[in-house]
Amino acid sequence: MQTESPKRLIRSRTDRMIAGVCGGLAEYFDLDVSIIRILFVVLTIFTAGFPGILVYIIMWIVVPEQ
Repeated sequence: MQTESPKRLIRSRTDRMIAGVCGGLAEYFDLDVSIIRILFVVLTIFTAGFPGILVYIIMWIVVPEQ
């Protein structure tokens, strides 16, 4: 019996534009990275920009790199 290691949220080194946060989220949720990036941009625009950018910066600092 093989034990499966739990999924970990990590920043991607391969699917990155700035820091790899969206790429890491896409890998974690098993989605296309383009969908995550579009959702992030739409949510950032509809929340007046500041909260989305702040969340991205916090995740950049907190989430470990691959």
